Amino acid sequence: MTEHPEQGAPLIDPEKVANVLRPTQVQVPVPTLQPQTRIKPTAAELGPKEYCWGTGRRKTSIARVRVRPGTGNIVVNNRSLEAFFPRPQDQQGVKAPLTATDSLERFDVFIKVHGGGISGQAGAAKLGLARALAIADPATFSALRDARMLTRDGRMKERKKYGRKKARKSFQFSKR
Repeated sequence: MTEHPEQGAPLIDPEKVANVLRPTQVQVPVPTLQPQTRIKPTAAELGPKEYCWGTGRRKTSIARVRVRPGTGNIVVNNRSLEAFFPRPQDQQGVKAPLTATDSLERFDVFIKVHGGGISGQAGAAKLGLARALAIADPATFSALRDARMLTRDGRMKERKKYGRKKARKSFQFSKR
């Protein structure tokens, strides 16, 4: 140890060093397990004019779906299902979660959809309706999961690359 020239005291106090190097016991907080509380009410717990919500996405389409107990009326962007989706396969796709759970006549469905094309909007509405039904009636969750209606389709359009016409298509190659 070197001593300070003016005071004659050591620069490092041995007692402080011993306190710093002494092992200390660290108190680790024990996590308390609290019961899971359900935040979203089911359809049976809803009051009048209240809904269960579900959001669906497909490609660039987004659908916000509201479900409430009713007579089986389906409205898409303030129009009937048949008027908004004229193709039968799109209509069947939107109704698929209701038919898989045998609840076609039990719920009124209100869908707001925007972005993308017609089939993308139908796929987004299908996913949003399945999610809303799973919240509205938890007993239908396993049927919707087994039918693979709660899984988002992650396929998107591939981006265009430089030096090519589209994502993978290239310009015509000329050997000579």
